[in-house]
Amino acid sequence: MILLVSFITYTKTASAQLIDSDLASNFTDEVQVSSGFSDVSLGYVIATILGGFMGLLGVTFLILMVLAGFRWMNSGGNEETIKKAQETIKNSIIGLILVLAAWAITFFIFKMLPFGATSGGGRAVIL
Repeated sequence: MILLVSFITYTKTASAQLIDSDLASNFTDEVQVSSGFSDVSLGYVIATILGGFMGLLGVTFLILMVLAGFRWMNSGGNEETIKKAQETIKNSIIGLILVLAAWAITFFIFKMLPFGATSGGGRAVIL
Protein backbone atom coordinates (compact mmCIF):
# COMPACT_ATOMS: atom_id res chain seq x y z
CA MET A 1 0.00 0.00 0.00
CA ILE A 2 2.85 2.38 0.84
CA LEU A 3 4.48 1.52 -2.45
CA LEU A 4 1.27 2.44 -4.26
CA VAL A 5 1.01 5.77 -2.44
CA SER A 6 4.64 6.62 -3.18
CA PHE A 7 4.14 5.61 -6.82
CA ILE A 8 1.10 7.89 -7.13
CA THR A 9 3.02 10.75 -5.51
CA TYR A 10 6.03 10.17 -7.76
CA THR A 11 3.97 9.97 -10.94
CA LYS A 12 2.14 13.14 -9.97
CA THR A 13 5.36 15.13 -9.93
CA ALA A 14 6.89 13.39 -12.93
CA SER A 15 3.89 13.36 -15.24
CA ALA A 16 3.12 17.09 -15.21
CA GLN A 17 -0.23 16.92 -13.43
CA LEU A 18 -1.79 13.93 -15.17
CA ILE A 19 -3.24 12.90 -11.79
CA ASP A 20 -5.58 15.20 -9.95
CA SER A 21 -3.92 16.49 -6.78
CA ASP A 22 -7.18 16.26 -4.80
CA LEU A 23 -7.55 12.61 -5.79
CA ALA A 24 -4.03 11.79 -4.59
CA SER A 25 -4.55 13.72 -1.36
CA ASN A 26 -7.86 11.98 -0.66
CA PHE A 27 -6.32 8.58 -1.40
CA THR A 28 -3.47 9.26 1.03
CA ASP A 29 -5.95 10.32 3.71
CA GLU A 30 -8.05 7.18 3.13
CA VAL A 31 -4.97 4.97 3.45
CA GLN A 32 -4.01 6.65 6.72
CA VAL A 33 -7.49 6.27 8.21
CA SER A 34 -7.98 2.65 7.09
CA SER A 35 -4.57 1.62 8.44
CA GLY A 36 -5.18 3.29 11.80
CA PHE A 37 -2.28 5.73 11.53
CA SER A 38 -4.23 8.92 11.04
CA ASP A 39 -3.85 10.27 14.57
CA VAL A 40 -0.68 8.58 15.80
CA SER A 41 2.16 10.78 17.01
CA LEU A 42 5.84 9.99 16.83
CA GLY A 43 5.95 9.73 20.62
CA TYR A 44 3.24 7.07 20.53
CA VAL A 45 5.17 4.99 18.00
CA ILE A 46 8.42 5.23 19.97
CA ALA A 47 6.68 4.42 23.26
CA THR A 48 4.99 1.40 21.69
CA ILE A 49 8.29 0.07 20.35
CA LEU A 50 10.01 0.60 23.71
CA GLY A 51 7.13 -1.05 25.55
CA GLY A 52 7.35 -4.10 23.31
CA PHE A 53 11.10 -4.27 23.78
CA MET A 54 10.77 -4.08 27.56
CA GLY A 55 8.12 -6.79 27.46
CA LEU A 56 10.54 -8.98 25.54
CA LEU A 57 13.16 -8.36 28.21
CA GLY A 58 10.67 -9.37 30.89
CA VAL A 59 10.01 -12.65 29.10
CA THR A 60 13.76 -13.19 28.85
CA PHE A 61 14.02 -12.69 32.63
CA LEU A 62 11.31 -15.27 33.21
CA ILE A 63 13.01 -17.83 30.95
CA LEU A 64 16.38 -17.30 32.66
CA MET A 65 14.82 -17.74 36.09
CA VAL A 66 13.10 -20.98 35.07
CA LEU A 67 16.28 -22.35 33.51
CA ALA A 68 18.34 -21.44 36.58
CA GLY A 69 15.79 -23.07 38.88
CA PHE A 70 15.77 -26.18 36.72
CA ARG A 71 19.58 -26.29 36.80
CA TRP A 72 19.60 -25.91 40.58
CA MET A 73 16.96 -28.60 41.12
CA ASN A 74 18.82 -31.06 38.89
CA SER A 75 22.29 -30.30 40.27
CA GLY A 76 22.32 -33.42 42.41
CA GLY A 77 24.32 -31.68 45.12
CA ASN A 78 27.12 -30.60 42.76
CA GLU A 79 28.40 -27.32 44.23
CA GLU A 80 29.69 -26.00 40.91
CA THR A 81 26.30 -26.42 39.23
CA ILE A 82 24.55 -24.81 42.20
CA LYS A 83 26.92 -21.82 42.03
CA LYS A 84 26.20 -21.42 38.29
CA ALA A 85 22.46 -21.51 38.96
CA GLN A 86 22.75 -18.96 41.77
CA GLU A 87 24.87 -16.71 39.56
CA THR A 88 22.24 -16.91 36.79
CA ILE A 89 19.50 -16.03 39.26
CA LYS A 90 21.53 -13.09 40.62
CA ASN A 91 22.26 -11.78 37.11
CA SER A 92 18.62 -12.19 36.11
CA ILE A 93 17.45 -10.14 39.08
CA ILE A 94 19.98 -7.40 38.28
CA GLY A 95 18.70 -7.41 34.69
CA LEU A 96 15.10 -7.14 35.91
CA ILE A 97 16.02 -4.15 38.06
CA LEU A 98 17.63 -2.49 35.03
CA VAL A 99 14.55 -3.16 32.89
CA LEU A 100 12.27 -1.70 35.57
CA ALA A 101 14.50 1.38 35.81
CA ALA A 102 14.35 1.78 32.03
CA TRP A 103 10.57 1.45 32.17
CA ALA A 104 10.37 4.13 34.88
CA ILE A 105 12.51 6.53 32.86
CA THR A 106 10.49 5.87 29.71
CA PHE A 107 7.23 6.31 31.60
CA PHE A 108 8.45 9.66 32.95
CA ILE A 109 9.58 10.89 29.55
CA PHE A 110 6.45 9.90 27.64
CA LYS A 111 3.87 10.76 30.31
CA MET A 112 5.18 13.80 32.16
CA LEU A 113 7.09 15.86 29.62
CA PRO A 114 5.22 18.11 27.16
CA PHE A 115 6.40 16.31 24.02
CA GLY A 116 5.18 12.95 25.29
CA ALA A 117 3.02 10.45 23.47
CA THR A 118 -0.30 12.17 24.19
CA SER A 119 0.74 15.60 22.90
CA GLY A 120 0.23 14.97 19.17
CA GLY A 121 -2.01 12.00 18.68
CA GLY A 122 -4.32 12.15 21.63
CA ARG A 123 -3.84 8.46 22.44
CA ALA A 124 -2.59 7.42 25.84
CA VAL A 125 0.42 5.12 25.87
CA ILE A 126 0.43 2.30 28.37
CA LEU A 127 3.83 0.73 28.70
